[in-house]
This record gives sequence, structure tokens and C-alpha cells, in this order.
Amino acid sequence: MKKACVIGAGFGGLALAIRLQSSGIATTLIEARDKVGGRAYSWQREGFTFDAGPTVVTDPECLRELWKLSGHDIADDVTLMPVMPFYRLNWTDGVTFDYSNDEGSLRREIARVAPGDLAGYEEFERYAAGVWQEGYVKLGHEAFLDFSSMIKAAPAMMRYQAWRSVYSMVSHYVKDEHLRQALSFHTLLVGGNPMSTSAIYALIHKLEKDGGVWWTKGGTNKLAQGMANLFERLGGTLRVGDKVRQVHTIGDQVTEVECESGWRERFDAVASNGDLMHTYASLLGDTVRGKEMAKKLTNKSFSPSLFVVHFGLEGTWPGIPHHTILFGPRYKGLLDDIFEHGVLPRDFSIYLHHPTVTDPSMAPPGKSTFYALVPVAHMGKLPIDWAEVGPVLEQRVIREVGRRLIPDIEDRIVTRFHYAPPDFEADLGAWKGNAFSLSPILTQSAFFRGHNRDDKLKNLYLVGAGTHPGAGIPGVVGSAKATAKLMLEDLR
Repeated sequence: MKKACVIGAGFGGLALAIRLQSSGIATTLIEARDKVGGRAYSWQREGFTFDAGPTVVTDPECLRELWKLSGHDIADDVTLMPVMPFYRLNWTDGVTFDYSNDEGSLRREIARVAPGDLAGYEEFERYAAGVWQEGYVKLGHEAFLDFSSMIKAAPAMMRYQAWRSVYSMVSHYVKDEHLRQALSFHTLLVGGNPMSTSAIYALIHKLEKDGGVWWTKGGTNKLAQGMANLFERLGGTLRVGDKVRQVHTIGDQVTEVECESGWRERFDAVASNGDLMHTYASLLGDTVRGKEMAKKLTNKSFSPSLFVVHFGLEGTWPGIPHHTILFGPRYKGLLDDIFEHGVLPRDFSIYLHHPTVTDPSMAPPGKSTFYALVPVAHMGKLPIDWAEVGPVLEQRVIREVGRRLIPDIEDRIVTRFHYAPPDFEADLGAWKGNAFSLSPILTQSAFFRGHNRDDKLKNLYLVGAGTHPGAGIPGVVGSAKATAKLMLEDLR
């Protein structure tokens, strides 16, 4: 039996390991941290469950497919709960907008906020459906290993004006600024600037409309654990709490994987779900290929980081939806500060996650779990002392949530802590603390992202946010499908 190793048990690594094991490849999945999930880690504090993220589950069918490979049902391991509305958008001028796939409700919201844009929205909807068909259905699970594959895809992408930004394309169809932001903010959830991310990412609108937005009962960490349970039930080997020290090579082949515990084993193929820079600069740092790729990656544009404040409160808030976007007073200017200038602005937009409104099990009875997320530049652009700045920014974020939604928030806090760019670097090996790998811009899409199979090490593979199609659960699960196809063809 052929043997494969997958390094990193984030969603991409888990999905790849399941596909390999389901196909009869003896697969070992190695995770450095004490439990699976990667960015979907979790903490227990004073009876509260805090998910590190991601918290938005879309395209549940791509997850169900992983169980169906072996004749199982996702419901055996995971309970998916619908979220409605998908998001409540709130601006500083008092305007609110409930975003969902309920056609009647959505049209009423548009008619209320931007009555002149209803026809334009319908045109945008058709555009998003077209780019979803071309960019996700046809190409979302394909490996772009050579430039010719990019050339073949180019005509369709050019037809949908992929060189334009999401915000630019949205603005072509609708004129109201609130609606423009409502239809373009989604790229922030995969690490992209709406002002520069390719219009291809408008497909997220169609993805959510068709598949809905979901929550995993018990937290997103339960989805990761459910995937791990399936993998082990299929006979896969899971090693947690054992960080990979080195991937050994001979010539153009990877041969062995060595962990810090001293464990070492030979494999026919190795795939990394780790950060691209960590994979090449650290795991392959002693090789010519590792040094070569690490140097190339330093010239790439990486996504921003995040500053996340987790807090548990006394009381419940049925009027605060599961997902709220609290827009700040600026949109483009704030995005420029984060993505271009690398400064820590005085104002900010907040993504507020409130899982207990959907799933009360995330907190003790009569209490609520929240997190407030603020995008910030990664440490390469924003070299500040987070040990000093972190507590100050945490307080500012808490106060803003209090000012906008929960006036007595300070009196209700039971527990709180924050997660900053240095934590992404230390816990996840994320270069400069980036949160979503390479920026999702056109010149870093498809062939221009990490290749699912390395160009020179013939049995080294990549999976996850740094590869096509990019970050987000559907993205990395799609990446796993593309990588598994290559590995199975090669191993057989």
C-alpha cells in the first residue's frame, strides 16, 4: 500500500487526508498543535467556548462530499445549523441592512436602503452567477500547474472583466454607497481588499445565495474534529502535538518526514497544508528548492493579519444576529491604511461574531459568547510592539462594540482575551502573522498562487489557502480536491 503524509490539520489538510484515505492510500496526518483545526482552533474559558475562526460555513455540499466518498453521512459527526440573516450590516450614519438569500427579504432591504438600485442589483446577481459558474464550478477544483492552463482559462475570466476589482464591478451595477459596501465586503473574509481583489470573487455572492450560511453546533472546531473522526474511522493515522521539524529529500524526491519528538518515517508522497513560507523556508530550509522558493515568496503580496477580541458576557442578546459588520466612518480610506499604508488607524470596522444567538451551548446558561475582529496589516507592514498595543486596542474595540450595540458591556464582561498578529506567527507558522496566506489579487490567482504539486520536487504537494482557489472553507476544501486528484494519479 502506498503511504502519504499530510502536514497540518487545518481544513485543507483534513479534507486532503480524508480523500487520500478514502481512496486506499495509507495516510498519516500530522498536526503541531494539541488538536486539529489549524485556524479553526478553540479555547474553553470559564464555561465559554471561543472559536478562533473561520466562523462562516458556506457551500456545505463540498463538505458533505467528503463523507459521501466512503458512503457516510456528515450528520454522523457534525450538526450544521442555518444562520439567518447571513449578516447584519450597520453603518455609523444609522443605516442597517440585513443580508440573506431570502429573495423577498433581500429585495425589501434593497428597496428600503437603495430603491434606485434594485434593477442594478439584479444585473449584478446575474454577473455573480456567471463568474461563479466559470471561476468556481469549472475551475475551483482544478490544479493550475503550468501557464498554458492559465491561458485556457483566460478568455472566460476576461469576459467577466477579472482585471477589475470587486468594488469596481459592484459599482458598475449599483450607485448607493451602502449597497456597494454590502456587496463587496465579502472579500475581507478571505483576506482580500475589495478595492483590489479580482472581480472573480464576486462569486461569493452566488455561493452564499445557493448554499446558504451555516454554523456548526458546538463551534467551527467541531467541524474540524468531525473531519478528524471520519479520517480515523477510515483507518488514517493522526498525530497531534508533534511539530514537523524537517522534510527530507534526495534529488528531486521528498523521502522522509521528521518531527521534533524524534519520530521519523518514509513516505511515497508528502503534502503540506502549512503556511507557504514556513513550508519552504523552514521544513525544506536546508534544500536548494526550499531556499529558492522562500526567496521568491518574499516578493509576493501577503494578506493582512487580524486582531481578534474574544469576550464572554453576562446576559443574552436575541436582537444581535450571529454575524454583524459594524462599518467605520471610512471604507476606502480604512482599507488603504490596512492594505497599502500599513498603519494602525484610529477608526476601524468590526466583524462581530455572536454564536450563542444560534447555538446557546457556546456559553453557560444566561451568558453569551462574542468575538470582535478587526483587520490589521501584517507585521511586515506594521512593525509595532503588539505586547504594548494589544491591550490598548482591545479596550478600544470593546468600547466601540459597547457604543454601537451594548452600552453596559464593561459591567457584563466575565472573561476576555485577544489574539494578535504575533499569535498567528507563533501558533500557525504564518509568515509575518498573515491570516489568509497570499493576497487574492489577479496576479496571484490560479497559476500564480502556490502550485498543488511542486514544480521540482516531484512528490511534494501543497494544499490550503496559499494554493488555488484561495482562503475560506470552500476554497481550501476545493484545493484539497485538486491536490488529491494529482496525488492519486501519481501514486497509482
